[in-house]
Amino acid sequence: MAEFKNPNQPGAPQGNQSLLVMMVVLVTVFFAAQYWKAKHTPPIVPPAIVQTASPSPATQNTPSPAGFAQPASAPQPGTPATPATVQPAVQASAETTTVVENELYRITFSNRGAQATSWILKGIKDNYGKPLDLVHGQAAQKFGYPLSLYTYDAALTANLNQAMFVPSATGALASPATLTFKFSNGEYTATKTFSFNETYVLHADVVVTHNRTPVRALLAWPGGMGDMDKALDYGYSNVDVSRSGKEEHLAAKKVSGGGTLTGPFDWAGLSDQYFAAIFLPDVPSDATVATLNNQIRVEKEARKKGEAPATQLGEGDKGTAEVPLLGAAVGNLDNHTETRLYVGPKRVNILKNIHATDSSVTLEPLLDFGFFGPIGKLLFYALQFVHDHLASNWGWAIVILTIVINLIILPLRVQTMKSGLKMQRIQPQMDAIKAKYKSLKVTDPKRNEMNAEIMQLQKDNGVNMFGGCIPTLIQLPLLFAFLGMLPKVVELRQAHWFWLPDLSAADPYHILPILMIVSQFLVQFYTPSPGVDPQQQKMMAFMMPVFSGYITWNYASGLALYWAVGNLISIATQAITNRTSIGREARELAAKRARRKNGGQPATLQGKTGRR
Repeated sequence: MAEFKNPNQPGAPQGNQSLLVMMVVLVTVFFAAQYWKAKHTPPIVPPAIVQTASPSPATQNTPSPAGFAQPASAPQPGTPATPATVQPAVQASAETTTVVENELYRITFSNRGAQATSWILKGIKDNYGKPLDLVHGQAAQKFGYPLSLYTYDAALTANLNQAMFVPSATGALASPATLTFKFSNGEYTATKTFSFNETYVLHADVVVTHNRTPVRALLAWPGGMGDMDKALDYGYSNVDVSRSGKEEHLAAKKVSGGGTLTGPFDWAGLSDQYFAAIFLPDVPSDATVATLNNQIRVEKEARKKGEAPATQLGEGDKGTAEVPLLGAAVGNLDNHTETRLYVGPKRVNILKNIHATDSSVTLEPLLDFGFFGPIGKLLFYALQFVHDHLASNWGWAIVILTIVINLIILPLRVQTMKSGLKMQRIQPQMDAIKAKYKSLKVTDPKRNEMNAEIMQLQKDNGVNMFGGCIPTLIQLPLLFAFLGMLPKVVELRQAHWFWLPDLSAADPYHILPILMIVSQFLVQFYTPSPGVDPQQQKMMAFMMPVFSGYITWNYASGLALYWAVGNLISIATQAITNRTSIGREARELAAKRARRKNGGQPATLQGKTGRR
């Protein structure tokens, strides 16, 4: 926030109360935003399709016997019995890989389960400077790889994901291309066909049969995202769905593992802070979504730069924690799954150009900026415009946008100074009114008469009692919009600015938070606050810097940069204003009032009013 100006400056009847009101507003809005987000994130509706128990983690990846292990309950619930019909066997004798590549990604498929074992996004690095792989190795080994199959029979799921498919191609495959995997053991057949183009979106066509009868098999992304290598990152994971153009972002505590949601679904899938794996069904009205929620043990703190990720973490390992791991699987009610799949960054310019079957619905709502989301989105568009046209560095873009915002609200600050001057002019009369009622207790009803007299005095002299609050009230939504936006835009991920390696992460050296504390103190010190009790002035001079430092200490450094630059602009503006005719008159009135209070002695130097 660029400035915390005391609400009593424009002439509130009781400065201390108005000052505290603004603090209450600040804190209330902060926590109200968190409450609103939790309140308006609806829980998953009860499963509309009653199924048997979902596969357990241990069962899913249990190695199957040679060929294809026959599950005890082969036909799926509700599947009509069909006489056994022997079909030609189609099975690979050895495990092979196929790599599909375009300018944006490199996907490695294994014919074991016909699933992706690596999904590298080109041009994007992980937190340790290596190419980002969206397949979380530890989670995938335990709960399944991307594009694996999910059925409502644990043994069948495990066997399908261990089956040795025959691919239509091995080795390297350049996009655009089509890759087909087929498997048959004479009783069960499975076919997966993937089509690739030059974008982040691919198309999947999946059919599983048992004795030529379709089996309900969903296409899954069960093991979280590959950039979630710290416990903190898991807090940003969501299961995201869009129904009839209305999106929902479901946090881990609202996701029931194995719960099934019925359509229509424009899109559904998994996302974290910066990346997403979202299914866009070909037939939204026929789509269902199975939500997955498991637990995984991860490291609490980031490893040193360049250190390889841990592959196995035991329950007794120090510095680890059990955290939720979300996943999603999408399938059609007719047991023939046809869907597109977006796997890539949550970059607004990309998301808004990816349309569901309903062309009016896009993936843009995946970017959820919280309670002040609409303002946050506008701020990001403005920030992006500055970055694209004025500054090629995101840090400088934040600085320029901060300057522009402060220039826009500069007239309001000047008006606030004029209001404060009027307040100082009538301060002696206000003091006289307060002296007349000073013997009354705070709870005495006659104090209302004092407030009425003060308000009438302000009205007669053209003092707007809320004028000094306007700049603060304007900047509060901007502050909280930045608070919700900056840590969630992938464009700021790993964006450098001088000593800052990542504007979406905390300042590693806490230089900006310290500058924030110092500049906030100077804002309080140099901003005139007529009518405020000296003890209250001292309290605010220290409380506000501590509060702002607490917020920015471990938060996105981009926020601290915006706030600190705003404070420096505010200090400079106040210093210049103090030297104008308005500022000189305000200082003279303050000095005259100070001399009266000191019994005619010269006033001491007061930072809040400038030099005498």
